[in-house]
Amino acid sequence: MAIETCTLSGKEIAPLLSEVAALRIAVFAEFPYLYDGDTDYEESYLRDFAGEPGSVLIGAFDGQRLVGIATASPMAGQKAEFRAPFEARGLDTARLFYFGESVLLPDYRGRGIGHAFFDRREAAARAAGATHACFAAVVRGPDHPARPLAYRPLDEFWRKRGYGKVSGLVTHLSWKEHGDAAECAKPMQCWMRTL
Repeated sequence: MAIETCTLSGKEIAPLLSEVAALRIAVFAEFPYLYDGDTDYEESYLRDFAGEPGSVLIGAFDGQRLVGIATASPMAGQKAEFRAPFEARGLDTARLFYFGESVLLPDYRGRGIGHAFFDRREAAARAAGATHACFAAVVRGPDHPARPLAYRPLDEFWRKRGYGKVSGLVTHLSWKEHGDAAECAKPMQCWMRTL
């Protein structure tokens, strides 16, 4: 069966909150994020996201089953501390669209769904009048002890989509990793492209 992707916004996202939260927890538990997720936090975060004007969620469905999601929203709606590194570089956050998570269950990878996620998010960004799109990816060294031998970073995929690392533009997000007692800040390298 073909996987169907669709773009959802606002109240269309609400019925999927628990499924999206479960997907985020499952996929982000893997390297490189190693996220020790919490359902209550996830659903609160997702409710805030869905309520932000201009936010979109791209859902990938295998029949009725949600197997992946990607999110995007205007950078101007992000928290001030997240916007700050962009604004410090003189970037107009009112013309910038931020691509949040992109998570897909392992059995569905390598089927073009990642491209569909980017196509739909870029279309939403253009429709909102954005001139640039960006995202942030966690920085992990090649010698990280949790790095699987077969791990392949997504850098080449992102480059083929026209994105490049923005030199020196690193922001930080905090989350709890498996085995840690508390959250700690992780460096997130920003990637960007002109739309």
